[in-house]
Amino acid sequence: MAWGLPSASILAHFCQKLNRLKPLEESSMETSLQRCLSTLDLTLLGVGGMVGSGLYVLTGTVAKDMAGPAVLLSFGVAAVASLLAALCYAEFGARVPRTGSAYLFTYVSMGEVWAFLIGWNVLLEYLIGGAAVARAWSGYLDAIFSHGIRNFTESQVGVWQVPFLARYPDFLAAGILLLASAFVSCGARVSSWLNHTFSAISLIVIIFIIILGFILAQPHNWSAEEGGFAPFGFSGIMAGTATCFYAFVGFDVIAASSEEAQNPRRAVPMAIAISLGLAAGAYILVSTVLTLMVPWHSLDPDSALADAFYRRGYSWAGFIVAAGSICAMNTVLLSNLFSLPRIVYAMAADGLFFQVFARVHPRTQVPMVGILVFGVLMALLALLLDLEALVQFLSIGTLLAYTFVATSIIILRFQKVSPCSSPGPASPGPTAKKYDSFSDHIQLVGATQASIPEPGQLRPALRPFLGFLDGYNPGAAVTWALSILVISAITLGCVLVFGDSALHLPRWGYIVLLLISSVVFLLCLLVLGAHQQQHRQDTFQIPLVPLTPALSILLNICLMLKLSYLTWLRFSIWLLIGLTVYFGYGIWHSKANQQDPPELTTTRYVVFPSGSLEETVQAVQPTSRAPAEEPGCME
Repeated sequence: MAWGLPSASILAHFCQKLNRLKPLEESSMETSLQRCLSTLDLTLLGVGGMVGSGLYVLTGTVAKDMAGPAVLLSFGVAAVASLLAALCYAEFGARVPRTGSAYLFTYVSMGEVWAFLIGWNVLLEYLIGGAAVARAWSGYLDAIFSHGIRNFTESQVGVWQVPFLARYPDFLAAGILLLASAFVSCGARVSSWLNHTFSAISLIVIIFIIILGFILAQPHNWSAEEGGFAPFGFSGIMAGTATCFYAFVGFDVIAASSEEAQNPRRAVPMAIAISLGLAAGAYILVSTVLTLMVPWHSLDPDSALADAFYRRGYSWAGFIVAAGSICAMNTVLLSNLFSLPRIVYAMAADGLFFQVFARVHPRTQVPMVGILVFGVLMALLALLLDLEALVQFLSIGTLLAYTFVATSIIILRFQKVSPCSSPGPASPGPTAKKYDSFSDHIQLVGATQASIPEPGQLRPALRPFLGFLDGYNPGAAVTWALSILVISAITLGCVLVFGDSALHLPRWGYIVLLLISSVVFLLCLLVLGAHQQQHRQDTFQIPLVPLTPALSILLNICLMLKLSYLTWLRFSIWLLIGLTVYFGYGIWHSKANQQDPPELTTTRYVVFPSGSLEETVQAVQPTSRAPAEEPGCME
């Protein structure tokens, strides 16, 4: 028995399966959860996710090795760059107030397989991020006790010299992760209360650092005698910006918690804006006082703030700083352990991940299995692995998620508004589509209306000048413009990052390529801007679309291209593992299979020895499952 080649129709149906969308109306409907998180709760979750080890470790490292006192400019530029991505999350979090964050946003706009890969990468991001913060927490506590914990462990266990393994097992880091997992499993109210406590202590310590730091400030430390304000020049500031950008990673916890917000349409955008502003203010002011207290070139990168106070004769302040750093890292751990199980829950509830992770504890109303399983995995990573080689996974996974969310915003803006009276899944109308894909949703408009143009149509005022765009099928110009925009952003990013030397181009060739890619990028923006967009008054929408998300896409691509080739190799391996999970489990158990018509099921061709060709249709019959409970808040 031999296998024959599938027909073109079978391949088309298979591609439709990969790109089917989760209906936006279904994602936006009211939830049965008790929405118990206020704007303050969401804001403190965001602050806790952003202001962690970076404030106490990253400021000293960037100031000494990259930017000098101009580190405050690096943080400022990084905050503006992060704002571009944060605004995209804010619009989606307000419009699609369901758990899942970037995974869900991609699912409702770009397609199932892309959503799974984004969720798969976010999963790894949270795993490694939580383990890395736990190791930093352990190292900071160990430094307070003059490295007594490390010395004791090495004397009892010995030193490991195995690739990818840590120098010694970090039992303290694993223990704090298991303890934090136990608290998070008690419910959203317990997690929120703990986060409030640690965030309040952390903010008080930050205010103390800023006030005492300005009292001890010596402007001479910014003088030319000490190297000046920007000793590494503009290139140093931008190199510091690329590193400082990752200090603001963490605001997506707000979007991931939007399903449990009391008023997500108002609370999510406000919480993201306030938390990002607070985090940016904290980073800029702390880096300012740090470089004013002591010369930037004499900073201790591992414990810059505590060491600065020690050297100025305020050793007691060093203990306060250490306490604040531990509290700040605790909030990051809680943020990771709070978000990760909910994203896994969203994937499992859609059938794309193992169903055991969709189970919700009846009393605490949280995905208990996800919390415990991934809490233990995170603890094992912190216990055994050398995380320095894996931390760059955080960068590429986060930047890829930001890129997809920004692209999804553009798609959503030019998507035709669905009528409120659209038939539900129980009684589909005769023209209802069973398969929705990116191409389906980008066919955005129907018949041309003389009064009010639909989203995706050419603006009436521009038709006399751009009438050739009006001759295409509805949505075709938007589809091509968006696709070429992404390609030109990748090309422009390669030119900007690698330059003429790495590309081995003559100077004129480099300039020509830079001009062509820039012009194509701008032309695509103009074509997109010439088409009608959705304008909603009932929810938050980011300004200057498509410019704002397009700049976010370009920035994210440039930062991804700056990562090492080993990071890309490891990332590719992780993607292949994810595709194996999706094609081995997710595509067969997806809840979207329940709405598939019989004619679009998988077809297998079998060639028999007689030479006759028979067609065997194997319908994927989804197992009937009771709807999964939603993670919520304790009564």
